[in-house]
Amino acid sequence: MSAKTTINFREATLQEDSLIAEHFYQMWLDNNVSSESIQPDWLDINLQFITKARQDLCYKAFIAEVDGKLVASVGCQLFAGLYPNILTENYRKYGYVWGVYVYPNYRRQGIAKQLTNMAIAYLKSINCTRVILHASPQGKPVYPQLGFCDSNEMRLDIC
Repeated sequence: MSAKTTINFREATLQEDSLIAEHFYQMWLDNNVSSESIQPDWLDINLQFITKARQDLCYKAFIAEVDGKLVASVGCQLFAGLYPNILTENYRKYGYVWGVYVYPNYRRQGIAKQLTNMAIAYLKSINCTRVILHASPQGKPVYPQLGFCDSNEMRLDIC
């Protein structure tokens, strides 16, 4: 990418859902998940998820473009939770950032940071009290710079 290249950041449109779904798929491949381990109907699964999240969980996506080409994206929504949510909204209204993806040729230029900040600003605008994300090994160094800290999530791989 040349020094004169302009990166445009904006909210994604409904027509770009398929591209965002493709980024989510590619993100898994880039994290060493084999294509055989991904459902063959991954595109439909992603599009259905995005549609439902938009309806029920205030989903929004943001993209970065260079010369009219979509080079990066992020999705965010209200966190649906893993257990019954008995806490009041002013205490626990979590937002979730997912699918942060930047094409390899455009990485290390602050694009993921800018997109994540846009997602955080949106989640803040809908009164979220915390933002959660699960970082890939490659992306993990980005998030402490944005104020994220390690959590108490514990994990046990049993397979």
